[in-house]
Amino acid sequence: MKKIYLDYAATTPVRPEVVRTMEPYWSEKFGNPSEPHGWGQQARIAIEESRNKIADFLGAKTQEIIFTSCATESINLAHKGLIEAIGNQSSAAGKPHVITSEIEHKAVLETCHHLEKLGMAEVTYLPVDKYGLIELRDLEKAIKSNTVLVSVIYVNNEVGTIEPIAEIGQMIKVKSQKSGRKIYFHTDATQGIQYLDCNVDKLGVDLLSFTGHKFYAPKGIGSLYVRSGVPLARQQDGGGQERNLRSGTENTPYIVGLGRAVELIGGEGRSRAIELTRLRNKLIKEVLKRIPDSILTGSLDQRAPHIASFCFKGAEGEAILLRLDAEGIAASSGSACTSGSLRPSHVLLAMGIPPEVAHGSIRFSLGRKTTEEEIDYVLKVLPGVIDDIRKMAPKF
Repeated sequence: MKKIYLDYAATTPVRPEVVRTMEPYWSEKFGNPSEPHGWGQQARIAIEESRNKIADFLGAKTQEIIFTSCATESINLAHKGLIEAIGNQSSAAGKPHVITSEIEHKAVLETCHHLEKLGMAEVTYLPVDKYGLIELRDLEKAIKSNTVLVSVIYVNNEVGTIEPIAEIGQMIKVKSQKSGRKIYFHTDATQGIQYLDCNVDKLGVDLLSFTGHKFYAPKGIGSLYVRSGVPLARQQDGGGQERNLRSGTENTPYIVGLGRAVELIGGEGRSRAIELTRLRNKLIKEVLKRIPDSILTGSLDQRAPHIASFCFKGAEGEAILLRLDAEGIAASSGSACTSGSLRPSHVLLAMGIPPEVAHGSIRFSLGRKTTEEEIDYVLKVLPGVIDDIRKMAPKF
């Protein structure tokens, strides 16, 4: 039986080149990077080389890169750290105000809920249109005298819609200049970093988070870009590593792996995006053609190269996934972080998709090893799977 992995948005295999780069730092160059002796300085040099690679990729300064364990930690540090650092500075206008969208990753939404629950911030959750896009005018209207942070995801992890981050960044810059009050801008670039332009100045962001395991680095390593001058209170106390913002002995092998993975995507991301877009478009076109009552979710034009997402009326997503798995095809019902929930996707509901339709959601996400033959196999198998499941649903 064929084995076809189409869940690259959930996680990716570590590339052999990344593994080879990491290997010496397990047992040969194993020193603690905080120590001044030769072993420690070997590790320190490797960490700073990786920091330089990531800074170059983002168009940032080396000291603006903080290593974390994942994008979720980076997001928590960015949001909680900023609100805590600002404290009561905006007390005359009310507690700090945060603006985000209804379709953010749970890492952003739950962090915002936490800040609300503790009374540390008030939060506005922007609606989106049927494609998952926020309206710039809605964001502009939501900005108040006490707004301190706007956080909008770069690429939605469930439907692949690309948000207008550069346009948002420019609008926030103008608003800040006119008011004389700095509004900070964060984006979760986890699904965008591999294929889209993530130059922080072009995007106009002050904070940018991502994780390594979405682009062939190991799980357990991520990063946060923090523009110089952004106030941030550490959320993890200890020995003062990472500019005193993220204490704990640095994970040298994983940091080295992250730097190598970023280096690799910097050299091939654009060409790979072109090929994946072609395969993705073929998958979308043929699914909509071959399967009646199938719905493409997200924007067709403003979509990341690697994500094709659908709803199939009259078929449960979990049943579809199990049948596909039996045929050797790995896909997802949405975000890997929420796939264990029986509730319909908050992203699809925010886009106006009825709950009974949202329950039939499937996300295919392509990667480096995806071939046209694999797409053809999915197109051969999927119509029969959907048809069989619908036959067991009398109401359809």
